[in-house]
Amino acid sequence: MAAVKAVHVIDVPNNIDHVSENIASTLSMSRFATGLEIGNTTSISTWNKFLVIGHRGHGMNQLQSTDRRMKAIKENTIASFNAAAKFPLDFVEFDVQVTKDDCPVIFHDDVIISQDNGVIFEKRITELTLEEFLSYGPQRETERKGKTLLRKTYDRKIVNWDVETEDSFCTLREVFEQVEPSIGFNIELKFDDHIVYKQDYLIHVLQSILKVVFECSKDRPIIFSSFQPDAIQLVRKLQSTYPVFFLTNGGNEIYYDVRRNSLEEAIKLCEDAGLQGIVSEIKGVFRNPTAVAKIKEAKLSLLTYGKLNNVSEAVYMQHAMGIDGVIVDLVQEITTSVTNMMKPRKSDQLEEEKNVASEEEVNSKLEFSQDEMTFLLKLIPKLIEL
Repeated sequence: MAAVKAVHVIDVPNNIDHVSENIASTLSMSRFATGLEIGNTTSISTWNKFLVIGHRGHGMNQLQSTDRRMKAIKENTIASFNAAAKFPLDFVEFDVQVTKDDCPVIFHDDVIISQDNGVIFEKRITELTLEEFLSYGPQRETERKGKTLLRKTYDRKIVNWDVETEDSFCTLREVFEQVEPSIGFNIELKFDDHIVYKQDYLIHVLQSILKVVFECSKDRPIIFSSFQPDAIQLVRKLQSTYPVFFLTNGGNEIYYDVRRNSLEEAIKLCEDAGLQGIVSEIKGVFRNPTAVAKIKEAKLSLLTYGKLNNVSEAVYMQHAMGIDGVIVDLVQEITTSVTNMMKPRKSDQLEEEKNVASEEEVNSKLEFSQDEMTFLLKLIPKLIEL
């Protein structure tokens, strides 16, 4: 069993039903570019396609990795999002936090790590003003030098945050204005696992984010997601225009808040709060494949994230299992694999000519031979061990 994290998230407030819905009534409805209206009952399954989503844009940065692809472009930047948009992606995923002066910005980690006169220090994003936040790392004005930017790796080492293609930090508004308009946004609402948040604070943060979204979204597809159970229920309460997904480790890690500890708990939370779907770490799904049917029975969509989503065979298997899409780091490789995966077989082409089937129906159909399915089923236990 995974070590128990010292995490405690507040229980859902008893008065959550009394959260003001004034903001929702003032927000205009939005539509997907295809004309599909995103209302409070819409599931992404309505798209009738397998979604591919770029993790933090073109892929997250793993500074300890020997794979150059994991250090190609600074994650969560406009450069990364636009680089990802050159491939046949449906969405880019990114993390949003709100600064001390109420500006939504794009950044994954809870803290910025820097160095001054040889002393390493950390500062929380939520304790910085926008000006302070933007002063770290590469600067937009070439004559200005940004403050040193460091990062803590998974093995707790602190290293320089150096990548091949740099870019400056950005705000949520700038992302809407400067990223290719055809690409959808999977907006992860980022909160610290180790902080107990009061409802008033969560509402204030979410309203700051929603204000920008509804002022700038236009026809862009949007999905909201979060690991924070109370925040994700509140964002569903505050708006009904865009789908809301609960993020979960799928039981790979154990938290004090039981809502985060299994796919079954995630299903219950989604049903109780009227959410549209779940985003799970893929190992949690492979270890508990019967949960996929339960999620579908609950009329919820299912997306996944995790390192295994950079393995084409694991992505093939997920499509066969009925999973709706994957969040990936290796954008070029996986979009190529999915494009090839969706190509109709010769038998499908003949069937198309016979039945005059639509191109969309044929291309969304995926079949495996018995040998392929046997191979993939044998592969799953090995993948989980990675």
